[in-house]
Amino acid sequence: MSKGALPVNDGKLSMEGRRKKRAHLSLYTGLIGLAILCLFPFYLMIMYSTHANADIASTFLFFPGGELVNNFTRMVENVDIFRGFMNSFIIAGGSTLLTLYFGGMTAYGFSKFKFRFNTILFLLMLATMMIPAQLALIGSYRWLGMIGLLDSHAAIILPAAANTFAVFFIKQFLDGSIPDDVLESARIDGAGELKIFHRIILPMIVPALAAIGIFTFIGAWNNFIGPLVLLFSEEKYPLPVMVALIQGYYNTDYGLMYLGVAMSVLPIIIVFSLFSKRIMGSVAIGAVKG
Repeated sequence: MSKGALPVNDGKLSMEGRRKKRAHLSLYTGLIGLAILCLFPFYLMIMYSTHANADIASTFLFFPGGELVNNFTRMVENVDIFRGFMNSFIIAGGSTLLTLYFGGMTAYGFSKFKFRFNTILFLLMLATMMIPAQLALIGSYRWLGMIGLLDSHAAIILPAAANTFAVFFIKQFLDGSIPDDVLESARIDGAGELKIFHRIILPMIVPALAAIGIFTFIGAWNNFIGPLVLLFSEEKYPLPVMVALIQGYYNTDYGLMYLGVAMSVLPIIIVFSLFSKRIMGSVAIGAVKG
């Protein structure tokens, strides 16, 4: 049946098409508005980092200024910003590696080994996710002081080995994606449990490790309270703490503060840009069970 023989249908299709077009237009307008709302603070942060303190304090600024080089020079002269970058990379990288290895190993144990109180222990472990991390700092300060690790990067990195969310996330992936037959075949061939974990399990859970690794790195990079409480030497502070101290050094130098904040979030923006598809896809990993 040709379109010319059904003018009424053509009219309905045309109305439906216009309705869809209006719906799409409304949707895109709303999304663009939300994107502008989310990105505007970052835009202002970058613009303010290019202005002098007097200009920022006196008026609202929307366009870039010409004080970026001066702000950066003043920051380098007074704050060891590159040392802060290195400390942040050490803390975030070390925390991510420990979380992935021990989180994967713990999840493997809960998922593939049937032992007494397996379910109860797992539920108790999940219950610790309800405790705010700030409360755990009190106990961490105590036991890290007893073993002499206060004021060291190890005090920030070691607790990452007990990441409950990572265990939960990887266990969900193991339950749904790794059949027990694969493990039984390896055991029959004489492989030990550690060899099975390193040679079989780790390569097979790379998608889950990549996803949780990205979240862990971003969380460890942005960690502020932990280093502020457990570290005492300024040369060991990560970037977020150094940026916060700028306010103490220069009480009214907002240009320096905005530049420091902009530099501290730059690595996170790069990581998110490179792995955005992986981050979006990781949301569904833990929900899929075979």
